[in-house]
Amino acid sequence: MLDMLKLMFQGDNRLPTLTLMTAAFLLGVIVEMIAAKVFGSKPKARVVAKGDRKAPRGDVLKPERRHPAPDDGSIEIYVGNLSYELTEDQLRAEFAAFGTVNSVRVITNRYNNKSKGFGFVHMPVRAEADAAIKALNGKEIQGRRITCNEARNAS
Repeated sequence: MLDMLKLMFQGDNRLPTLTLMTAAFLLGVIVEMIAAKVFGSKPKARVVAKGDRKAPRGDVLKPERRHPAPDDGSIEIYVGNLSYELTEDQLRAEFAAFGTVNSVRVITNRYNNKSKGFGFVHMPVRAEADAAIKALNGKEIQGRRITCNEARNAS
């Protein structure tokens, strides 16, 4: 490499264009490697096409939103093993039989918008929520035995 550079800058010796371009490329690679060591830069992330099921190596998928535990004494209920065809309205109707339901979320895949088979129900009164958990845990809904328990804080 050093010999190539010496030949480029000597008086009458002219290198062919291809050799000059090769030397410039190698010099650029070396400078980039040195800069990466000195400044600690990381390689650029690859672009993930929408619809790809896995993240490429080295890339991190954005985590789903985390919901903190309610401060007002209300309760967030995790509901698992749901049928993939179950809607939020149907799930709300099951829990509304035991009291007031503030919100219902069935978690879906962000790419194809299909249910992941679990969700969360928010009930403002703890006694009603406990009664719903006790009654619905293990109950069969649309051919599947659901699991209900108090949601754990994800932090």
